[in-house]
Amino acid sequence: MQAQDKPQKQPILSPVMRWFMLAMVLANIAGMMTPLLMPLYLTELGAEIIDVGLVFTVTSAVVLILQIFGGWVSDSIGRLRAVAIGSIGGTVGYLAMFLAPSWQWMIVALAINQIPYALVGPSFQAFFAENSAEENRGRVFGMTNTIFQITGVIGPPLGGLLVSLMGFKGMLVVSGVLYTCAAGLRIWMAATMKDQAVEQPTQKLTMGSFKRSMSNMLGLLAAGGVLTWIFVTDGVADIAFRMSGELQPLYLEQILNIGVTQIGLLGSINAIAGMFVPLLSGKLVDKYDERLPLISGFTLIFISILIFLRAENFLTVAISWAVGGFGGGMLGPAFLSLISKVVPAKMLGTFSGVFHSSMGFISLPAPWLGAMLWEQINPRAPFMITAIAALLIIVPIYFKFRLPDKEKNSSVVSGIPPGTASKVVETTDKKI
Repeated sequence: MQAQDKPQKQPILSPVMRWFMLAMVLANIAGMMTPLLMPLYLTELGAEIIDVGLVFTVTSAVVLILQIFGGWVSDSIGRLRAVAIGSIGGTVGYLAMFLAPSWQWMIVALAINQIPYALVGPSFQAFFAENSAEENRGRVFGMTNTIFQITGVIGPPLGGLLVSLMGFKGMLVVSGVLYTCAAGLRIWMAATMKDQAVEQPTQKLTMGSFKRSMSNMLGLLAAGGVLTWIFVTDGVADIAFRMSGELQPLYLEQILNIGVTQIGLLGSINAIAGMFVPLLSGKLVDKYDERLPLISGFTLIFISILIFLRAENFLTVAISWAVGGFGGGMLGPAFLSLISKVVPAKMLGTFSGVFHSSMGFISLPAPWLGAMLWEQINPRAPFMITAIAALLIIVPIYFKFRLPDKEKNSSVVSGIPPGTASKVVETTDKKI
C-alpha cells in the first residue's frame, strides 16, 4: 500500500494577491516620491509655512468626502474594479500636478490626486481579508506590509535624486509615467481576474443602498465595543500625528539644514527599518493577540520622536527615523488584522471609507494647528504633542482592545447582537 502524497503547502499569497501587490508596488513607488518633497515644492511655488498647512488641510477634506463613497463603491462593484477606476483618477492627478503654475493651483491638483486614495485605499484591506483565512491573516498582512515597505525604500530617495537632477517638474514626469503603468496593470486585472476568494454578486450604485450601508456602518461604530475604542483611539492619534507630519520635511530643511537628497534618503531608511518587523508583528498577532505589537509600535514611535527632537545632525535623525520605521512596521498588520475580525466581511470597504473619513474630519485642522504652533510657540511644539499622544494611546489599547475568545464571531466583538450583521448587511464587501 502506497503512502498518500502529502498535500503541498499553500503559499501565503495567492496568484491574484501577487498581481495585486505588483501593481501596488509600482503605484506606490511613484506615490512615495512626492509626499516628503511636496512641502518643499510648495515653498518653491511661493507658499509660506502657514500656507503649507492650509494646502494639506484643504486637500485632506477632499479625500475625506471621496472616501465615504469610495468604500461603498468598493463593496458594491468589487475591489479590482474600484481600484482600476481610482487609478485612472490618479493618472489625471499627476498630469494636474505637473501643469499647476502656483501653490494655489496645486491645491486643485492635489485634490484630484486624492481620487486613488479614496477608491484604492478602502479596497486594500478588504481584498486581502477576503482572500485569506483568519488563522493566518496576521501573517498575510505582515507579508503585504513588508512588501509595501519596498516602495518606501525606493520612492523617497529616487524622488530626491530626480529633483536634484531634473527639478520638481522632472520628478513629477517620471512619477506620473510609473503610476500610469501601474494603472494599466490594474485595469487589466479588473478585466480578466476575479477579486474575491468567494465570488459575490455586485450591486447597483443607488442612493438607497448607500444610505443602508452608511446606517449599518455608523451603528457599528457607535455600538460601544472594540470597534468604538478603535475609533476613539485612532482619532486622537490622527490629530496628534497630523499636527507634525507635513511639517517634518520643513523642520529638516530649515532647522537642521538637511538637503533634499538627504531627506529622500531618510524616507528610505524609515522604510528599510519598517521591512524587518511586519512579519514579526503578524506572527505575534496569530500567536497572541493584536495588543502586543500595537503597544510595542507606539512605544517605539514615542522614542523615535524624542530622538528626533534632540537631533543636531543627519546621523541622529537617521536613527530617529529608523526607530520610527520599526514602530510603524509593528502597527500595520496588527491594526488591519484587528479590524478584519471586528467588522463583518461584507462591510470592510464601507468601514474603511467611513472610518478614515471620520478620522480625517476630526483631524482636518491639525496641519494648520501644527503650523500655528510652529510660528506662535516654536518649531518643536507640534512634535512634542505627537510624542505625548503616542505614549498615552498605549493605555486604551491595553485595556480596551481585548477580543473575546476566537470561537465568538465578529458580530459579538463589534457590539452587534449575534445574527444581526448577516441580516442587515446585504452588500458585497488599507499608506493606492
